[in-house]
Formats: sequence, structure tokens, C-alpha cells
Amino acid sequence: MTQPVFARERLIRFSDCDPAGIVFYPQYFVMFNGLVEDWVDEGLGIGFRRLVIERRTGLPTVRLEADFRAVSRMGDRVELALSVERLGSRSITLDSRCTSRDDGELRMQMRQVLVCTSLQTHQAIEVPADMREAIAQKFS
Repeated sequence: MTQPVFARERLIRFSDCDPAGIVFYPQYFVMFNGLVEDWVDEGLGIGFRRLVIERRTGLPTVRLEADFRAVSRMGDRVELALSVERLGSRSITLDSRCTSRDDGELRMQMRQVLVCTSLQTHQAIEVPADMREAIAQKFS
């Protein structure tokens, strides 16, 4: 990831893990969804709740590629980070990574395409102008 990054530290919790004591892979998707919400709130200054509830704009995932490189265990401190790989007219492609805070080991990486949708019609819409501008200013 060479482009600007939005990142958060996260503790791997008991609830993230399977009986083997490692992160149950779907939990990474939950963690990264939370990171996207924080990015829209804090990184872009748009407000995720405002975007979804008041403006009735959704950001569903339409494509997801994931590579699981190493295990994460309960008690590990990791960094979840995302960068904007591509800003399209109706979609945003993100490169997201989970790395160990101790040694920087890459645990999981994913490429995710989000599409902007109207929550009234459930059809794709243009990336809102304020979101496009915030991404261009901070993440391009």
C-alpha cells in the first residue's frame, strides 16, 4: 500500500475466534466493515450514519477478494488499514490489510469494491460529490 492509508489498531477478542483459537475468517469481514464505517465517519468526515439513515445512500460490497496469510489469535494486537485503489463514477475499490502490531506480519489482505446505491431504489448511483471530494483530497 503506497497510497495514503486510514488505519485503526484492534485487539483480537475471544468473540473473533473459532474453537481452534484463531480468528474465524468471516470475522475479518466484520472487522473491515467497521473500519469502512470509521473511515467514512472520521477519515472522510461524511458521517456513516448520516450517509445511510439521512441521505439514504448505501455502500454495499459487490466484489471481494481475500487472501489469508497468517493466523491471528485472541489477544493479538493488529492494525486494520485501508487505502483507495480506485475511485470510479459509482464505485470505490479499497485495498485493506490486517497486520501484526508487533512485527508487521501481514495476516490478511483483501480487495473490496463498494458501489454507491440509493436505498430507495437499490440502484447504483454516482459517488456523492462530497465523498468524491474528500477521497480526492485525502486518499488520492
